[in-house]
Amino acid sequence: MKSLTMSANGFVSEDCKDNGSFAEARMHHFMANGKPLYFNGFNAFWLMCMASDPSTKTKVTDASKQASKLGMNVVRTWAFSDGCSKPLQTSPGCYNEDMFKEWIVEMAAEIKSIDKNHLLEIGLEGFYGESMPDKKQSNPGYEVGTDFISNNQINNVDFATIHIYPDQWVPGSDEARAEFVEKWINSHIEDCKSILGKPLLIAEFGKSSTSAGYTVEARDEYFGTIFNMVYECARTGGSCSGTTFWQVMAEGMENWGDGYQVVLEQNPSTCAVIAQQS
Repeated sequence: MKSLTMSANGFVSEDCKDNGSFAEARMHHFMANGKPLYFNGFNAFWLMCMASDPSTKTKVTDASKQASKLGMNVVRTWAFSDGCSKPLQTSPGCYNEDMFKEWIVEMAAEIKSIDKNHLLEIGLEGFYGESMPDKKQSNPGYEVGTDFISNNQINNVDFATIHIYPDQWVPGSDEARAEFVEKWINSHIEDCKSILGKPLLIAEFGKSSTSAGYTVEARDEYFGTIFNMVYECARTGGSCSGTTFWQVMAEGMENWGDGYQVVLEQNPSTCAVIAQQS
């Protein structure tokens, strides 16, 4: 059985490991060993915490094995470092966009000076900013101090990401949320191809059990809708090459749950949707 490749906002795929090579970004596609590379994976912010404790580290192995059985090939996790001398948010809801961009430039250059092999991304949700103000109409009614276009145009950033949380972002009907999801994905696919010239990963999406009207069947349908859009994009040579949904958890982690968790052993119908995408 192959193991999953771990990532903390930088990617190397299982498809590259056996040959000792690294994933690349060539224009708006991911490549590995001269072939297109596609991702089907998940988020697990808790991996570092669980792995550092001998009494819980088996949960990392268990979750990885279950995901690998379904054909998933990448994990997106987080490494934390708190504290900052230059505030990016000067007060609640007020952001210093210039400072944020300077920080991206500085940090991306520093990381690439240490490691030029692994692909690097910022982890943006996809909100548009002042570099192309006409595109701000695609935002879900508010902004968060980032700029999808200008932030991702930085040379050392290899690919772009978006997040999708319509239940939190979009008030109104299910139809309004579904329309937003389709437009949000398609607009960023087009921007990555025609403006950025970089691949796109849908890095976070999910459906919370705390949302009104939630059922496992509704979650499966939502996952299937996004998977189908990504598959069609990849099939036609578009810029979106994969997803990492939010999020997988191992059994016995009830206290870590945020409503979005998928315990693979307990959700056979969701596993079937994921496996079909793989």
